[in-house]
Amino acid sequence: MKKLIVFLLCYCSAVYTITAQDLSPLFEKLDPSVVTIEVVEYKIKDEKMMSAGGLGSGVVISAEGLILTAAHVVEFANKVVIKMKNGTSFPADVIATASAADLALLKMRVVPPTLQPVTMGDSDTTKIGEQVIIIGSPLGLEHSLSVGHISRKMTKNSITNGTMAGFIQTDASINQGNSGGPMFNLKGELVGIVSFILSNSGGFEGLGFATDINTAKRTLFDVNSFWTGFEGIFLTEAMAGILNIPQQSGVLIQRVNPNSFASRIGLKAGFVQGEILGKKLWLGGDIVLSMQGLSCNSPHDLGNIKSLINNLNDGDKVLIEVLRKGERILLEANFSK
Repeated sequence: MKKLIVFLLCYCSAVYTITAQDLSPLFEKLDPSVVTIEVVEYKIKDEKMMSAGGLGSGVVISAEGLILTAAHVVEFANKVVIKMKNGTSFPADVIATASAADLALLKMRVVPPTLQPVTMGDSDTTKIGEQVIIIGSPLGLEHSLSVGHISRKMTKNSITNGTMAGFIQTDASINQGNSGGPMFNLKGELVGIVSFILSNSGGFEGLGFATDINTAKRTLFDVNSFWTGFEGIFLTEAMAGILNIPQQSGVLIQRVNPNSFASRIGLKAGFVQGEILGKKLWLGGDIVLSMQGLSCNSPHDLGNIKSLINNLNDGDKVLIEVLRKGERILLEANFSK
């Protein structure tokens, strides 16, 4: 009996050691790289000034003053201020956004010499059950730590840079103000940017999501890609049926970037906001049916199309078939990077 008691005590002690890991050294190392983002002035939209004032989080990713955050934090921002851990503040500009992946890249106008950029990890290697930490400003409480696990890895049908945006689900507590903040693995590597929660109450209910860092790398740093010229929604079969498109699926264009190849070839973005099967999207734009003769019927087809277009040379012909106002239209142009 004594042996059994000793074994149980040793076992419980081992379990406690694993579950009660001290994360304070990791937090102290990473926290100076986390910033609070204050949106103090919004752009005018639809002839009305958006409500002034907003708060989010972000993370320093380069010594040159680049900050990674969520697109919805700064979507309509006209004036953005970055607040550091030591209380100093610096103005910043939004230099790139990808709404489909809920990502934005900011550049500080004045770069302090004490910046501590984080290391970006590889979110493809993260595993369900792996422990992660999130640092941010939930409900305005700056530099707060929450701890949890990766609950699930998933993609949404939002298309950015030619692939489906990837997201990491977590049970780490996320609330308003955490948006745009970093998700780290226990090596201290950045693996995600906090995006949204699913909630019936409006508060956190154990379902938080971060855009995975590999999506951020593809979307914000592969700037010469053909695919950075537009964002779209890959339609489910049910959505395709509602929109009466003549095939199983397609890509509904949401946004076309000015001066991009997508703009030059003539792709048209949606201009009326609507909701289909609970998903908010922009309607009225082109629906891509095929590219280079390959039909957009499934995400697998999209992967094949991306490989084909990535291998084009300058001057090669690009063919995009779209559904526009109920008619099939073939757009074509010579490829250029």
